[in-house]
Amino acid sequence: MAGEKTEKPTAKRRRETRKKGQVARTPEFGQWLTILVVSALVGPLLTRELRTWQDIFEASLRSISDPEPAKALDLMGSAMRHAFMAIITLGSIVLVIGVVTAVAQGGMVFAPKAAKPSLKKLDPISGFKRLFGPQTLWQGAKILLKSAVVALIGYLAIRSIMPLIGGLMPMSTVIGTVQGKAINLLRTVAVVGLVLAAADYMMAKRRMDKQMKMTKDEVKDEHKQAEGDPKVKGAIRSRQLAMARSRMINSVADADVLLVNPTHVAVALKYDPEQGAPRVIARGAGAIAARIRAKAAESQVPLVQDVPLARALYRSCEVGQEIPRELFAAVAQVLAFVISRRGHGHQGGEHTTPRTVLEALPEVPTASRRRRAERAARPARAANVPLSAAEQLLDEE
Repeated sequence: MAGEKTEKPTAKRRRETRKKGQVARTPEFGQWLTILVVSALVGPLLTRELRTWQDIFEASLRSISDPEPAKALDLMGSAMRHAFMAIITLGSIVLVIGVVTAVAQGGMVFAPKAAKPSLKKLDPISGFKRLFGPQTLWQGAKILLKSAVVALIGYLAIRSIMPLIGGLMPMSTVIGTVQGKAINLLRTVAVVGLVLAAADYMMAKRRMDKQMKMTKDEVKDEHKQAEGDPKVKGAIRSRQLAMARSRMINSVADADVLLVNPTHVAVALKYDPEQGAPRVIARGAGAIAARIRAKAAESQVPLVQDVPLARALYRSCEVGQEIPRELFAAVAQVLAFVISRRGHGHQGGEHTTPRTVLEALPEVPTASRRRRAERAARPARAANVPLSAAEQLLDEE
């Protein structure tokens, strides 16, 4: 069905949902983690605290026999500082755990929209559905399960302590044993609570993903809005042009020759006898021509100054096109010169045109007209066509 939400939420839908404060999380995760950490630290902390407060009380009792206001104020200040540091330590632990659990469950979310009053929240029908919905049933089952687990663990802990209380063991031993049992009880309950909190988080995430699902029409409309934005289209087009230009300039390293005019226009040619006529693999004017020249010099590609030929090729060819048949003879002379130098071990360098007679070049159709003609004549290219005189000259070299 067209209205059925079967598609995964897009990045935009996720951002909008997050702005509304709708993030999958469970507050119990931080609570149980805090209890677990405190239960792990309470042993050494409690021992240290008892020793410190015992010293303070002993000092207080000694000061009774020799009362001095200065000593009393010093003891009071020491006790207050110690209590303050204990509170700060415990508060810092709780704060760090709260931040860590919040980040682990989707990060800190500031959602002013969630605080705005909404009449939908006062809808009795929606409230009735929430009261008997699957989320409420899950919360009830979770509470019952936690209560049962805590009761069972508590019962087992108390049963193991009872023989010690009724025996003849010293009170200090009983207190130490009860303290250890209580700490173990806290740890066990915290671990079980963490498991339930993890299950609750998975349920909340699954429920949130289900709520964010979209219909096929919603996904199509969102893509249309994103693609229809002139700024987005312009940015995409700019990136595409930049990437294509970068690839074109990098391909200059594979060129056989670079024809220039001498600074305003640059056309790089590549000739492969197995692929037919020479092809233009890079072309540019102005700043692009300067970058092409720099790449050619870096890659030791021969540079030939031939003003009329460079202009004719720039006007009549696009990147990837074969040179027009009318320019075969002129290009063949240039390539023959370059290939001859390469055969003698010479590479790179700047040269004047090897064409001895700079006859007027024939009129050549522009690149766009040639592209249309190539599309129209594409079926005829499958036939075997004999090589022209220019092509034979290139093959002989």
